[in-house]
Amino acid sequence: MPNLPSRRRIRSFVKPFRVTAGKKFKLKHIDPDDTGPLKSKEQAAKLLATGVQRLAELQDRLYAQDKWSVLLVFQAMDAAGKDGTIKHVMSGVNPTGCQVFSFKAPSSEELDHDFMWRSLKALPERGRIGIFNRSYYEEMLVVRVHPELLHGQKLPPQLVTDEIWKERFEDVCNIERYLARNGVVVLKFFLHVSKGEQKRRFLSRLQQQEKNWKFSMADAKERNFWDDYQHAYEDMIQHTASEHAPWHVVPADHKWFTRLVVAGAIIEALEDLELKYPTVDDHKREELRLVQTELEGEGGRDKKKDKDKADTKAEKKPRARKVAKKSPVRKKATRPAARKATRATDAVAADAAAVEPAPQT
Repeated sequence: MPNLPSRRRIRSFVKPFRVTAGKKFKLKHIDPDDTGPLKSKEQAAKLLATGVQRLAELQDRLYAQDKWSVLLVFQAMDAAGKDGTIKHVMSGVNPTGCQVFSFKAPSSEELDHDFMWRSLKALPERGRIGIFNRSYYEEMLVVRVHPELLHGQKLPPQLVTDEIWKERFEDVCNIERYLARNGVVVLKFFLHVSKGEQKRRFLSRLQQQEKNWKFSMADAKERNFWDDYQHAYEDMIQHTASEHAPWHVVPADHKWFTRLVVAGAIIEALEDLELKYPTVDDHKREELRLVQTELEGEGGRDKKKDKDKADTKAEKKPRARKVAKKSPVRKKATRPAARKATRATDAVAADAAAVEPAPQT
């Protein structure tokens, strides 16, 4: 595939933002305004276009091979660009091989189960890419910033201790390790937007009428807890980043760079799987050969039928022309006879009138 970025170049975009051992990770180490080696939106757009092309080809192999599945987890503050990133990065992917789920406030049914239940039942099938727009990590973010939400989860009081967040981190790590051992590639993305850029995007949504629908009062309310969320995100990444389920803390002040890094991380992970189209055994290949022979023979029969129909039409055309020529002659022959009969009738009528006596007065 021509003009696609090399694996080394893709890694150069992704590596600075991948976190696999989070113990010493600090959010301040990642600048939300960073654009790596790129200096322009146009340059990034060209790279993204070729990246999307490669991603589409890799996804086709993933679907055909039907062995692995991929889970993409997206977390971010409001207005960080999750929806737009998913839209642009996955724009070339076949929809039949992709599944997207958005997790909002849990329903009453979901609250009757453990906090992982609604996410686990939405895991991607083999051969598919699953996308979580927000995820089970909300239980260690929103619920942690607003601990009163724990009361609605119907947990036994003795289980709600100061260790609950550490315990949830451990549970999630165990589940992600289990998924990795069963052929699920887990990639997690935190789109790291600055507070100043979030403010600019909020104002844009308020000032442009066509963007008003994107804004809600809840967004402004959660902004008041900015520092609490930053601490929760940092702690979450420190405790749940691993080799088998890495976090990618992606600078998000420039959407064009965010999308490029996300696309690069997905491409890199898929290429590491060395995906191939399935091969067939000798028995299957012989079956395919017989089907091919039958279809090709069917094509020859169809051509013969078409030729026979054409010959039949050619034979019928002269007879049709002869009938057409005789028809006008018959019509012309009948017209003088009809005129003669009419004149004879008129003559008889005139003679009869001449010999008929005049009426008496």
